[in-house]
Amino acid sequence: MSELLQSLSFTLPTLQQLVFLALAGFVVIMALIVALAPNLFHNALGLAGTFLGVAGVYALLEAEFLAVSQVLIYVGAIATLIIFAVMLTRGMMFGITSPSNAQRLTVAIMSLLLFFVLGGILTHTGWPEVGAALPDGETLIAMLGQLFVTTYLVPFELTALLLLVALAGALMLARDR
Repeated sequence: MSELLQSLSFTLPTLQQLVFLALAGFVVIMALIVALAPNLFHNALGLAGTFLGVAGVYALLEAEFLAVSQVLIYVGAIATLIIFAVMLTRGMMFGITSPSNAQRLTVAIMSLLLFFVLGGILTHTGWPEVGAALPDGETLIAMLGQLFVTTYLVPFELTALLLLVALAGALMLARDR
């Protein structure tokens, strides 16, 4: 019996792996809420939860700038805007839209097919190991900040303008006629 236990050697997961598994499970559950909940408001809340979980994965990968950007832009702006648009659009709040989707079977089949194709790609690809050290975190963030106000100023401002137009559209939908 002890020989069998010795042949089945395994290592316990580290704390970082356990946190990743918890975050991945949270993201999957929230994504399922986005896709399967019949209430549009619950879908929007699930989307905000998915964005928060992805920000947690970024923080776990030590990509602090991406984590903070994810929270500020997606959770703070996009998800909030979507939730306000849902709440302010009266027709959707009173259940005029259909809660069921006639294409559930097709989507389930396509999702399983995509899952197996991606799994095959992941298992049959030789992933190279990178040995170069990452730059210092403060240098990276300073460099990204510099790029935002020089090279990528126009796309950054256009994104802000797009958010402003989306907010104005939500206000136009919400006003009484």
